[in-house]
Amino acid sequence: MKHLLSGNEAFARGLYEAGATLAVGYPGTPSTEILESCVRGYKNFVRCEWAPNEKVALEVAAGAAMAGARTAVTMKHVGLNVAADPMMTLAYTGTPGGLVFIVADDPGMHSSQNEQDTRHFARFAKIPIFEPADSAEAKQFIKVAMDVSEKYGTPVILRSTTRVSHSRSLVAWEERKELDRPIGFVRNPTQFVVIPAWARRLRGKLEDRLQKMAEDSGKLDGSEAWGINRVEMRSHELGIVTEGIAYQYVREVFPEASVLKLGCPFPLPEKLVREFAATVKKVLVVEELEDFTELQLKAMGIPCEGKKYVPKMGELTPDIVREARSRYESVEYRPSPSCRVVGNKPLPQRPPTLCAGCPHRGIFYALTKMDCDVTGDIGCYSLGVLPPLSRMDTTICMGAGVSMAHGMTQSGQKRKVVGIVGDSTFFHSGITGILNIAWHQVPTTIIVVDNRITAMTGHQDNPGTGVTLMGETTTPASIEEISRACGIKNVAVCDPLNHAQTLEVLKKATESDEPWVVISRSPCVLAVRKRTGNVRKIDPEKCKACKMCLKLGCPALECTGEKPSVNPIVCNGCSLCNQICKFDAISDAC
Repeated sequence: MKHLLSGNEAFARGLYEAGATLAVGYPGTPSTEILESCVRGYKNFVRCEWAPNEKVALEVAAGAAMAGARTAVTMKHVGLNVAADPMMTLAYTGTPGGLVFIVADDPGMHSSQNEQDTRHFARFAKIPIFEPADSAEAKQFIKVAMDVSEKYGTPVILRSTTRVSHSRSLVAWEERKELDRPIGFVRNPTQFVVIPAWARRLRGKLEDRLQKMAEDSGKLDGSEAWGINRVEMRSHELGIVTEGIAYQYVREVFPEASVLKLGCPFPLPEKLVREFAATVKKVLVVEELEDFTELQLKAMGIPCEGKKYVPKMGELTPDIVREARSRYESVEYRPSPSCRVVGNKPLPQRPPTLCAGCPHRGIFYALTKMDCDVTGDIGCYSLGVLPPLSRMDTTICMGAGVSMAHGMTQSGQKRKVVGIVGDSTFFHSGITGILNIAWHQVPTTIIVVDNRITAMTGHQDNPGTGVTLMGETTTPASIEEISRACGIKNVAVCDPLNHAQTLEVLKKATESDEPWVVISRSPCVLAVRKRTGNVRKIDPEKCKACKMCLKLGCPALECTGEKPSVNPIVCNGCSLCNQICKFDAISDAC
């Protein structure tokens, strides 16, 4: 029987069928739903955990795999940067149990601060990378990856993308493969303790392993075949080498072309590639993001083209591949009608904004009243950079809001610096920055916007919520106590929906010559699923049309005429608007 699954749901099914017993990760779109799907469907077979960050997640999974369990770790592409340290050495040691990284790239940067290509990490670490093209392959490749990991003693990366993770296709379900071996760590220091003398020997074995994997991955039948690369012969005029979601677009746009579909772009099955190239007159490489495979083919001496026609940036679509074909064939490109056009009019753009009643709005509005620079971080609160709040000056990566505030304060500039970090990001990579500030007694103010959840990725729990991914109740970590333990003497908590209190606390903190941690605490309105207070209304008789309330950027406040009004359907009742109205024109609607 077949089931319609998203790629992330299929990854979860693959973990179940492969006999995995532990899966650990950190939430990040587009990978988040893998562990959530695993908990929903297979929690009695696979223990799932959110870790404070991706490095910890990998080390937890690796520890279990060292004892012989089959494990997986999930993250988005930028999370692999955090996990790279243990990954590089695990490539040397391997693990007795299967260890699979499921890493979801985000071409087009739908919800990310950069556009990385994880295939480069595979070559960097010298570990194989698999790339499924649909949900059926997502499930199947997990099982192959576990087998390959154990057979060759190597971690394996599965590279997903936004389209593969979130698109749905039919998947055939199979039975779970239970492990037929005892679980228990077997001491072997020469393999698992990488002091230089032993690491040098492991380094040589790593190269031999890569060569063997490249040979076996290219076999299309026989006991050594992995079964994830395939050749589809059609025309002998054009052969296309492709992988991942790009394969789907190639089949749609080049139905007559022969195709070498790579399930494993590294290590490249060179023999298979040479055999395929010899059967066609021209070779075109269609891949998403970097020219990773194209450069490998050219290094082998195979004449081919790719990024001359196919964009190197952004997400591929069938239309973009059609345009690439037009350039390749030197014909005029005629785009298909845009889905963003209704009749002759384009659909209006809807810019992202903080939700009505979002507590982050209160902290950012308070910062508009202060002369300071604001180093930001990754989360919903990144939207504080947009007008009319416009109160964030830097956003680099998770935890940088803290550490960059430290550095900017040390630069010698006279203006005060405030760093902002979310509660989940505080636990992910903010604590070390707080520790550094306390250690050096840098007089900067760090605001932890604590909305009691990991909101941006879909309301996952974190160490501060006191609930695990499996639904277990545990001890919530205290941001206040951790900050004090790091050496911060001045720790304050404010309600960002209380404008006067927030201003008072921020003023005291920023005017101090000591470091401060201010915890802006109020729950995410989407997580609690209820209004903060009564719906507001504006009295047109009292309103002076100063439009000060519109500077909050609240989507519930509208202005189609001279005076603003409140949309009662959208309003969350947070009361910030009536707190800042100087004319007492805003009050409860009921």
